[in-house]
Formats: sequence, C-alpha cells, structure tokens
Amino acid sequence: MRLALSPAFLLAGLAAAQAETPKDPSGTWLTGDGRAKIQIDHCGSNQHLVCGKVVWLKVPTTDAGAPRTDIKNPDPKKRARPVLGLQLIEGLRPDDGKFSGQIYNVEEGKTYDVSMERESESELSVSGCLLKILCGSQTWTRVPGVNQQASNKN
Repeated sequence: MRLALSPAFLLAGLAAAQAETPKDPSGTWLTGDGRAKIQIDHCGSNQHLVCGKVVWLKVPTTDAGAPRTDIKNPDPKKRARPVLGLQLIEGLRPDDGKFSGQIYNVEEGKTYDVSMERESESELSVSGCLLKILCGSQTWTRVPGVNQQASNKN
C-alpha cells in the first residue's frame, strides 16, 4: 500500500509545482484606461524575468505637438526622456503563480510594487501598491503588436 501511494503523492506534488508556475505574460497589452500599450517580453540573463516598455500612446504628443516626455520623474535628468519606448517594467520575477517586482508610473513619476498574473489568453491582471497601503488593480487586454497593426492596415 505504501508503494502504491508514493507515486500518487509524487504526481500530486508535480501538479502543485506546475500550478505555481506563472503563465507567460509576453505580448502587447492595452492598459486598463486605454491610454497606452505595453510590450512585455522575457529579459534577464536566463530570460526568466519579465520586462515591459511603452510601444503606443493614445495621445503621443503634447498640445504643442512635441513628443510626450517623462516630465514628472523625480530625477530632473530623466524628465526629457520620451515616454514612447520607455521601460516601465524591469525584471519582474516569477512568484507563486504570478510575476512580481516594480513598475514605474509615468503619469505620477512614482514606482509601485506590482504583481502581474495572466487571467486568460486575453487578460492580464495588474495589481500595484505604493508603501503597501495605497493599492489598486486593473485588467490589461491583449492587443496585436504595434508592428502587426501596421501590417494589417496594408
């Protein structure tokens, strides 16, 4: 009886370990407010981390027609950086079924603790906190990549 149970426990342990592996969030995602698209890819030396950058903005320029920049960054030297192409997510780590780390919010110039979990093929749950008390979440929706959109218009 003991031998018969051992493989069952082994299989149960493997299933639990697989359940904790986060679903790959790679792709292009429209933020919950619809103002930006973020391209998420694997990064790091072993490609086990997750990074993301801005690839599209609903309003890419200021009223004066200049490209939007990181004007609220607390570091004055970074305020001239264009938002388009800016890395907001850097090095999120796999963590119990999701990816966790930090995300930079350009609109506020603040960095938040964040976790991302792919809910389905088309939805990514993004939850963030500042100082572990000011928290919020939103659902990002998968969209075609910016290059895919351009080729679909031809």
